[in-house]
Amino acid sequence: MSVLTGDDHVEILISETEITARVNQLAKQISESYPDTEQLVVVGLLRGSFIFIADLVRRLNLPVEVDFMTVSSYGDSTVSSRQVKILKDLETNIHNRDVLVVEDIIDTGYTLAQVLKIMQTRGPSSLSVCTLLNKPSRREVEVDIRWTGFDIPDEFVIGYGIDYAQQGRNLPHIGFVQKSAQ
Repeated sequence: MSVLTGDDHVEILISETEITARVNQLAKQISESYPDTEQLVVVGLLRGSFIFIADLVRRLNLPVEVDFMTVSSYGDSTVSSRQVKILKDLETNIHNRDVLVVEDIIDTGYTLAQVLKIMQTRGPSSLSVCTLLNKPSRREVEVDIRWTGFDIPDEFVIGYGIDYAQQGRNLPHIGFVQKSAQ
């Protein structure tokens, strides 16, 4: 399946089977961590997290409410601009509630740190982070990640909701983009 233009192609890094197994494990761990919650507010950071959050929420064994924020620091580039833009804010009041932020990938940490700072001002009872992918070698701003799907190398990845210039979100696996020699 070709989702990129030119001679660029995708090498599989994490298979669909591996993703499914890890999402099941994460959902079990998260469910066990909130035994007394009345309702967990799961906040997906769009757009890259939408497939991950859908799969994760369906496997959680507790009452959940789902909301989304749209934030951007990449545009159509493969490198973060470090300028975080909130394009869509939460509609849910998170004051005195357990909140789980679900991210597709944590790279430098700038985007997530800004999102968490904003959410913290809204007075949640708890605020935790679950990310599908983590690039610890790229971290410039420390963020507290409670649950991580996979630590990955410093490669630009696509698939399972994550895009490259709006392409590749529909891939069932995580792959890295192999740029063609120009």
